Amino acid sequence: MFLDKETFSTVIANAPLISIDLIVKNSDDKVLLGQRVNKPAQNSWFVPGGRVYKEETIENAFRRITEDELGIQCKIESASFKGIYQHFYDDNVFGDDFSTHYIVLAFELRLTNTPMTNAQHEKYLWFTENELLNSDDVYFFVKDYFDENKGIK
Repeated sequence: MFLDKETFSTVIANAPLISIDLIVKNSDDKVLLGQRVNKPAQNSWFVPGGRVYKEETIENAFRRITEDELGIQCKIESASFKGIYQHFYDDNVFGDDFSTHYIVLAFELRLTNTPMTNAQHEKYLWFTENELLNSDDVYFFVKDYFDENKGIK
């Protein structure tokens, strides 16, 4: 269920959101990151992903998010579950008046070709794990996906 701005603002201000993040790797083990257009994490490099809608199964959300974010619909069975992560931001998609709290289900997915057509990201680049871990422009929550001590398995 897609929410109007006023309703969605109320939800963000008062409850955690559930999302799916996609750690997309190519055949060279490089990781796909997009430069975010919107808050939170605006202007930083982040993995593709999106929130789970009310009354949407995780399987259906995964298919929708991969299609929306990558331009290709994938089944959840084609990915491996990385764990549950918690993201806390001081801002939200609408401004700085209240924070955003995400409970993130992270999945790793291997793809050879991704058309990548999403309005959430200005551009996309493939990063080696070393490059993303050492870049100040990659948001620190992304780096957590490569630290086995982070997340709930």
